[in-house]
Amino acid sequence: MTSTLQPPITRQPGSSAPATSRGADGEGSVQVHQDPGARIEGGALVIAVYGKGGIGKSTTSSNLSAAFSKLGKRVLQIGCDPKHDSTFTLTKKMVPTVIDILETVDFHTEELRPEDFVFEGYNGVQCVESGGPPAGTGCGGYVTGQTVKLLKEHHLLEDTDVVIFDVLGDVVCGGFAAPLQHADYCLIVTANDFDSIFAMNRIIAAIQAKAKNYKVRLGGVIANRSEETDEIDKFNARTGLRTMAHFKTVDAIRKSRLKKCTIFEMESTPEVDAVQQEYLNLARRMLDDVEPLDAESLKDREIFDLLGFD
Repeated sequence: MTSTLQPPITRQPGSSAPATSRGADGEGSVQVHQDPGARIEGGALVIAVYGKGGIGKSTTSSNLSAAFSKLGKRVLQIGCDPKHDSTFTLTKKMVPTVIDILETVDFHTEELRPEDFVFEGYNGVQCVESGGPPAGTGCGGYVTGQTVKLLKEHHLLEDTDVVIFDVLGDVVCGGFAAPLQHADYCLIVTANDFDSIFAMNRIIAAIQAKAKNYKVRLGGVIANRSEETDEIDKFNARTGLRTMAHFKTVDAIRKSRLKKCTIFEMESTPEVDAVQQEYLNLARRMLDDVEPLDAESLKDREIFDLLGFD
């Protein structure tokens, strides 16, 4: 029988509308049912990296993947952004997306081989770009779910120690939050400013909702492109978060992206060595079975009153 990629939704009898669950993922939630067969199961550590758009999630994810690989772990990084630029510092190129590849075989998944959509990057890191539907035409969560399902069909998750989801921008709908259904931990990348912390607060709310029905928990905060962390520290103390790593504004990180490589491939300097060590320390902390956080998001007005100068 020919297998084709189908949307993971169900429909109510006599209705053309997709079945949804109300409240299951949080108060007022209306979510399209996800395909249970697409969930990641087994022994891999699964991390979802979130944060405000442009905050450096892809650079952080790729360098963290490289750090895990340096510790001898088998790593898979999944880019969840239609821009499909999550893994190019690992692969040295913009690889085709799962959606691109599926279109070439008219969405007949049985015609694909793993090498068609999985690309080996730096130090053996396996790289996948899920891609996404054209703007305004579909759900990113569906694409993420089908990517995981495809990986499972080819048994590509069985020999993986760490899976990293690099997720686009802020969390505004169930589609953006879909990787949280697969993850053990969420790491939030933020700068020491109001807009980044405001976005982080929304991500905490999404994790609170998903944690009601999924295993995902908060792992902590990665402070990025910030000399100081005073505003992050205030927010952490108020909400119950913790900072897992701190990366200051380091020009070598910017240059590594321009050179299409990870920080581990840059010429050794005291500054580069320190950044590499911070990534290795973060990877070790995540492997040491990090205690999950039970943080509480704030109301918008509370954030406004909390941050800034008196």
